[in-house]
Amino acid sequence: MPKQVDHQERRERIADAVCRLAARDGLEGVSLRHVAAEAGVSMGQVQHYFTDKDQMLLFAFEQLSERFTQRITDAAPPGGPPTSYRDRLRDVLVAMVSIDPLGRTEAPLWVAFLARAAANPDLAQFVRHDDLVAFGADHLRAAQDAGETSLSFDAEMEAMALFATADGLMLRCLLDPTCAETAIMAIDQQLDHIFETTPSR
Repeated sequence: MPKQVDHQERRERIADAVCRLAARDGLEGVSLRHVAAEAGVSMGQVQHYFTDKDQMLLFAFEQLSERFTQRITDAAPPGGPPTSYRDRLRDVLVAMVSIDPLGRTEAPLWVAFLARAAANPDLAQFVRHDDLVAFGADHLRAAQDAGETSLSFDAEMEAMALFATADGLMLRCLLDPTCAETAIMAIDQQLDHIFETTPSR
């Protein structure tokens, strides 16, 4: 019997090759020919799944975005109430800053894709962190309901500000790895600003 081909596995293998090349050589080093060599497949196989570089980058970026989101949400796993809503938000925000070994590996690649996404709406949808902002807003509203914080702020706006801060701190730590401790202090300070107010019922 002819061997069955796992097409999704092949596409993911090619996407992993794209990510390795982009991390090593930048997006300008990514081409169909270079990706085929990096993945150990023929040029024809790459072209079978992706007709051009943009299509290949889109799929690779989608894979990276899924792994990034999974890594972040794993920082605050569901199942049982958190010690506090503040603690769960803090875990997610610190994970976003990417100061752990895996995060440091992903961060340069994430920034490279982010720059390209700024001019490409198809890529932009993967870097807006809409799901994470919604997660943050839900936790802030739950904290308000539980009396952990004041009821006088807009949860959606505060969540957007928190995740924008984490994005900026990720870039800062990428440029200066020695600022990791300061970045965490900045996150704590912003959370303190939200959670320190005596709740008004």
